[in-house]
Amino acid sequence: MAGKRLTATELADALQLRTGHNFRDHQRLQRALTHGSARSANAGVDYERFEFLGDRVLGLAVADMLVSDFPDAPEGELSVRLNALVNAEALAQIADEIGLAELIRAGSEVRNLAERKRVNLRADALESLIAVIYLDGGLDAAKRFIHKFWKPRAKAVGAARRDPKTELQEWAHQASTSVPAYEIESRTGPDHDPVFSVIVRVGQFLPATGTGRSKREAEQSAAAALLVREGVWKNEETAS
Repeated sequence: MAGKRLTATELADALQLRTGHNFRDHQRLQRALTHGSARSANAGVDYERFEFLGDRVLGLAVADMLVSDFPDAPEGELSVRLNALVNAEALAQIADEIGLAELIRAGSEVRNLAERKRVNLRADALESLIAVIYLDGGLDAAKRFIHKFWKPRAKAVGAARRDPKTELQEWAHQASTSVPAYEIESRTGPDHDPVFSVIVRVGQFLPATGTGRSKREAEQSAAAALLVREGVWKNEETAS
């Protein structure tokens, strides 16, 4: 996340290729992707305001998409799907998919941020981008972008599942009256791109392991692996 020093026009051209949206206000786009660590005055003001707006636009567009695409789903299922699509991890993954991280203007200190904070930074930047698309082209333009990247995830196998750790917590209480215990098994890779391996134990059940680029991601993977192995969840090999 070095933040290439592109001109406003170069940034707009790069993101037009990646998003399909033709940005009209190049300066606004540049402000929206300039993190507070790279500004000397009014640090982060624009970035944070765009993030605030983009979060609301995303929530509305995804909720509208889910109601349309899943007409028979009850409110509870829609809420689970919505939460899975707008959480920080999902946004960070989409930001990575379009190569947004390399276009964020940020100070050198962001390289030393903990993995969780880097996830949040990428998610925040994506929300800022959504705000710019909304301001630039209205709700229809924002929906086109959101549908392109969020709709495949909404339709993926397992998209209506709850958070694996939450699901495992409740299942463990019913199956063994014990609480899942997570332990870091290993940590490999460089500091800026680590890979964690985590093992989870539940009572007398065999432990399960999972890996991820953050401790939380590895814990989620381990929890999902145990749920699949015990037949609580079906195997998600075809899920995206």
